Amino acid sequence: MAKLAIIGGTGLSNIKEIKSIRHKVFATPYGEPSGPFTIGELAGCEVVFLPRHGYNHRIPPHQINYRANIWALRELGIKRVLAIGAVTAVRPGLHPGDLLVPDQIIDYTHNRGATFFEGDLTAVTHIDFRYPYTQPLREAFLRTANALDVPIHDGGVYGARQGPRLETLAEVHKISQDGCDVIGMTGMPEAALAREAALDYAALNVLINNAAADQATERLSISEMNDTFRDSMDTVRAMLVYMLAHRDPAICPDQD
Repeated sequence: MAKLAIIGGTGLSNIKEIKSIRHKVFATPYGEPSGPFTIGELAGCEVVFLPRHGYNHRIPPHQINYRANIWALRELGIKRVLAIGAVTAVRPGLHPGDLLVPDQIIDYTHNRGATFFEGDLTAVTHIDFRYPYTQPLREAFLRTANALDVPIHDGGVYGARQGPRLETLAEVHKISQDGCDVIGMTGMPEAALAREAALDYAALNVLINNAAADQATERLSISEMNDTFRDSMDTVRAMLVYMLAHRDPAICPDQD
């Protein structure tokens, strides 16, 4: 059974390179996941794929059933999760089309099902979340980008916003002062739930726009944004194929 899952965000609702596809519908104690799980082969390795917004991109970030998604992945035997997500740049020096592998999170979300550890518990449980992303998986993204000569930013603070609306300029300023480098809407509680479920987890962020007030001239039109995003997602797909085809040790460890 597959040990690796790929969660796709905006712009990655399918991976056409996945072959021998079958689908599995899952019922969970937390309700329905974002959709059926796609199980198939990517570069000769079995993987599970799920678009967190649904296959027709209909689920807004604040209504994604993160607990159902992660619970089902664990039940499927998944050990490692690669999470792809679109973000907006806050830090100067980041540009639309860039890729970034975050290493920290600040959570601004609210009213989301954010933990498995609630209800009729036998004991209170805390998780160590000082380092929210699994370092070997982060390094796999970086190795792959370097091998393919793809520019990528190593490290950054992901600000997880509630959505679905975008931020005001004042909010962008505040988020920047808090130390965030990028803003997204789906990074939490997904990362924390993966930690609770003992799944290795790392994210690859695709920058689709720039919210930094001093770089407002870099803001793209919808058409330009779509073109940039399409090219970036082609790059992401190529990276995923490469790391599996070359059996990256963090993605395909010998013990599996």
